[in-house]
Amino acid sequence: MSTLRRFFPRAAAALVLLAAAASHAPARQQQPPPKIRLPQASPQATLSHTIGVTDLTIVYHRPSVRGRTVWGEIAPEKAAALVQATSYLPKNSPEGTLDGAPGSGKDFPMTPNGHVWRAGANEATRFTVTDDVLVNGQKLPAGSYSLHMIPGKDEWTIIFNKTADQWGSYSYDAKQDALRVKTKPAWVAESQELLGYEIPAGTANSARVVLRWEKIAVPFTVEVPNQDALVRAKIDAAVAAAPDDWHVTMEVANAYANDDKMEEALAWADRSIKVKETFQNLRLKALLLSNLKKTDEAVAVGERAVARGKADGEDTTRFEKRLADIKAGKM
Repeated sequence: MSTLRRFFPRAAAALVLLAAAASHAPARQQQPPPKIRLPQASPQATLSHTIGVTDLTIVYHRPSVRGRTVWGEIAPEKAAALVQATSYLPKNSPEGTLDGAPGSGKDFPMTPNGHVWRAGANEATRFTVTDDVLVNGQKLPAGSYSLHMIPGKDEWTIIFNKTADQWGSYSYDAKQDALRVKTKPAWVAESQELLGYEIPAGTANSARVVLRWEKIAVPFTVEVPNQDALVRAKIDAAVAAAPDDWHVTMEVANAYANDDKMEEALAWADRSIKVKETFQNLRLKALLLSNLKKTDEAVAVGERAVARGKADGEDTTRFEKRLADIKAGKM
């Protein structure tokens, strides 16, 4: 019921603009906000999508290929030497990031297999969902996470880490992982210069998210389970929060009507009228009754709506014309 979103407040992730930096430049702490906004080598982008009444947002930065080697293997001894030689790299983790290490993209891939990667550039990619979801069938609670990935030749690991705000994967701590899921990458013929996230397919309760960069596509599925129950819970919460507001129950009635669920809409219109009888909710009930071919009842309620509207100083002209059509059997 997408129309219910009109009266449910949306959560928005707070975005902090940091200093422009090279897409893979090492950083051990966040930089102070800039005094002037300048172009970034890896521009920021946001992917927003709604699944039912659940908002999904991915905030990320888009590095370019620029002729560099993006994917592939790195010899274990080479990785070990880089870790020992580079102070910002973790010393005891075989998955430790090599993002931005000297020679990255030239002497070895920018995102070598087996090592944690920020799934973008600059700040770690931020993934937010406003309700509990399933990612590749596994539960992820509502909230904001940093999104990291571990590339592999035949299988990738996608990581949702509880530390939502961090620079790259340099301070990544696996103990803070909320969820890890596996996925199969796909190689595509056409190379994509700028990294991007997209949702090429979905259903009423799911979305297929795909990371695209160079000649690889990395998919994962986000699903909202038991969506009807979730919608009902949101409705109940909205009504409980405003038990004396007839607008809320009328909005629910309108939402059901827009989804062509007239009996449910009629029940909610009655609840609105019970809270307070107004021209608006009586008019809605009359139109619903007419739609259900209950003409006599529609006319009776319609006349009550006109009387109520005139008593309250409402302009009932347009509805009176519709009511005349109902009486004449034209609706």
